[in-house]
Amino acid sequence: MTVAPTATYRVRAAGAATRGAWRNMDGLMRLAVIVLAVIVLATILATLTGLAGSTSATVGGRFEAPSVVAPLGTDNLGRSLLPRIFEGIATTLVVSLIAVVCSAILSTVMGMLAGYYGGGASEVVMRVVDVLYAFPALVLAILVSALIGPGRPAAIISIIAITIPLMTRVVRIATRAVAERDFVVSARISGVRTPVIFVRRLLPNIAGTVAVQASYALSVAILVEGGLSFLGFGVQVPEASLGLLIQQGMLYMTLAPQLLIVPGVILVVSILCINIIGDGLRDRFEPRETRSLT
Repeated sequence: MTVAPTATYRVRAAGAATRGAWRNMDGLMRLAVIVLAVIVLATILATLTGLAGSTSATVGGRFEAPSVVAPLGTDNLGRSLLPRIFEGIATTLVVSLIAVVCSAILSTVMGMLAGYYGGGASEVVMRVVDVLYAFPALVLAILVSALIGPGRPAAIISIIAITIPLMTRVVRIATRAVAERDFVVSARISGVRTPVIFVRRLLPNIAGTVAVQASYALSVAILVEGGLSFLGFGVQVPEASLGLLIQQGMLYMTLAPQLLIVPGVILVVSILCINIIGDGLRDRFEPRETRSLT
């Protein structure tokens, strides 16, 4: 008898929190959230239902203008551009999200260990981070791709290697600040186990910092994936990603400029929206500090 009321209360509380968060956003952040949500939801709908059409079927001649059959025109093989755009968005987002989640987990664990223990643990973690940070981002990404071969795994590992250094540094600084506070010190003196301190004391207090850095890391991830695919080291044909579509569109920009313009605009708009959302999260969780992965 008590399960339903409790569940109802939690749903209402979550709804109230969501409405409160929405009201606290400024107009620009709301616009960014709406635009990004439209892109993501449209991609999910098109991918799951196939309403946009087949990504491999030929629907007309080469470089045809937009029509009912091909709303964005056709590419160099007579395929409709619209479903390939959705496939490219899905590929770029999936690769970027997987990489950022892995990077956030690794960075949080490494940063918390370095910030909490200090000393030798901090030195080891920071030296590893410094080695990765010493490489220019694009050079590091190309090196990874050259070692393991082009494709999705190369793009994911490259993004992780590029985003880990600064995320780990920021998490380490945040952890050190929280670890010196009275409630953490008293828990340590009281004999509370270290894993419990990490999960119940440290992690909730640095979660905002992690969320902010993860949002910036996502924009960097999309840019890195697009750059790698554009250079031929990322996603390979017959798959599609935004970077690969831009590369292919560049070859025919005088014959069919939409092949270059459409994926390029979507890439820029997506990165811009994510950065705006990241700025909003930073203002909420870290109003006195300016920390950016870029």
